[in-house]
Amino acid sequence: MVTNKLLYRCQILLILVAFIVASIIVSCSHSRQQAQTIFDAERVADEYPDSALALLNDIDVSEINEDSLKAFYYLVKASAHKVNESSMVPDSFIRFSFEYYKSHNYNRFLRSGNLYALHLFWSSNGKKSLMLLDSLISLPDICDSIMIELLQTRIGVGGAEFDCKNNISYIRYLQKLDKDSANQIEYLYQLCENYQFANNGDSALIIINDLIDYAYANHLGNDQFKYTYEKIGILEELGRYDESNQVTDYVLENAPHNSALPYLYFWKALNYFNMGSYDSSSRELAIADSCAQGRTDVDYNYYESFAGPLKEFLEYRQNGKIRLSQLATLNNSQRDLLNRLEYTRLDTEQNALRQENKVLMLKAQNERKTAILIICLLGAIIIGLVALWNIQKRKRKTIEAEERAEALQKMVDELSASKTLSSEHESLRRAMLQQLGIIKMVAETPTEQNRDMLRKISSVENGSDGSLVNWENVYDMIDNLYSGFHSRLHNRHGNVLNEKEEQIIALMVAGFSTKEISVITGQSAATIYVRKSSVRKKLGVPEKEDIVAFLRQETDD
Repeated sequence: MVTNKLLYRCQILLILVAFIVASIIVSCSHSRQQAQTIFDAERVADEYPDSALALLNDIDVSEINEDSLKAFYYLVKASAHKVNESSMVPDSFIRFSFEYYKSHNYNRFLRSGNLYALHLFWSSNGKKSLMLLDSLISLPDICDSIMIELLQTRIGVGGAEFDCKNNISYIRYLQKLDKDSANQIEYLYQLCENYQFANNGDSALIIINDLIDYAYANHLGNDQFKYTYEKIGILEELGRYDESNQVTDYVLENAPHNSALPYLYFWKALNYFNMGSYDSSSRELAIADSCAQGRTDVDYNYYESFAGPLKEFLEYRQNGKIRLSQLATLNNSQRDLLNRLEYTRLDTEQNALRQENKVLMLKAQNERKTAILIICLLGAIIIGLVALWNIQKRKRKTIEAEERAEALQKMVDELSASKTLSSEHESLRRAMLQQLGIIKMVAETPTEQNRDMLRKISSVENGSDGSLVNWENVYDMIDNLYSGFHSRLHNRHGNVLNEKEEQIIALMVAGFSTKEISVITGQSAATIYVRKSSVRKKLGVPEKEDIVAFLRQETDD
């Protein structure tokens, strides 16, 4: 019954272990599916960033347990935002990818560093972004494709932060590195802009003329208009106001975009103002205002950010007075715009932080669940091992009990078959049955088989009082039956052998088997074998020689 219960428990344990293993397999399968989705998103991110983001949105990042997979997820997501020209303020987790790949993958470390720099720029930390990009560009062994990405980002952030002097050298480097002819024109235009803002108008003018000629030769009308419009500003900054007005008139005659009219007339107003022709400047500025009014394709606030100050300067020149109301209105409008942008940025950052905290909380919960799962698994393994050990222990005890029962049955059968004591050996066995505590040993295991055995043993000699073996009587019988064997053994080796070993030797001399000795002495068969080896070692009995024969020969001598 006990063994059945243990087997039932083992079955329950095996089911639990199987469930845990199945859970682990399902978890691994889920991780592989997540990895495949991220790889698919990376594959389409450059051409279809919206599709890549849609794929990534199907993944619950809190369920990603592997750091490598999590870093890859943030890398691909930030890359899609970059290609999509979306705000990268929410991509604060790209720093995790940057820190992870620092020691795992050099190319992805550089890519994630580039994206992290963009996140810093979008988060109004342009100086730190430039420092990061400069440090990355200075690293060794960067492949050309990644270096091109780093340089392009550096030039874009540097232009926004008006770090134009440093940008010039980076653009020159990029022109040499990038072999794509389609990009060379864009690099040349960026070089022109950076020369212009670095107060190197002459170099900017040379480049813009080359770009105008290129656009004209290749029939690129929109590009020709864009470059010619840029030339107006360059000439104005060089103080060549008449030339600037001439170019402006040319563009007005051929302007393909009506939305540019307010700005073109504004340039003429600014040129006349710088030339001291204030009436002409006022006239051109009034035309510019009329072109800007009521148009949906013109950002009037943006236009006013240029035209407003010029109006006040003209007012001062004509009347000697400056009205702060117009400047205050413009300033307040700009301040409100900046405040709204700052609020949007802060709100986006707060959302990103909340998302980050949510992910961290979910990660902590997953870690706790994993720890509990591991503890349960270890507990189940320990319980299983204990159960198996108990089963083996009970099985071993059952085998020993069966061996004892077999030996007892053999002795009872022999005694029942022998009505008269025909030999000294049988006489000793009958005396042993009377004096040994066999009845007590059988009673300690009250199975039906042993109860039957108890009845048979009791029928052999009804005079047994059930006491344990009186070994003094046994030793006397051994001396009487075997010519004083025990006395000679005890006198010669009593100081070496212990009581248990003398008992075993006495029974061996009387012809008892190992199983029978284990029953009579109440020890396991394994213990009897160990004690026999101890006797052999103590008395110097050779390994292949019989102990009883050796001792009889020794005591006879």
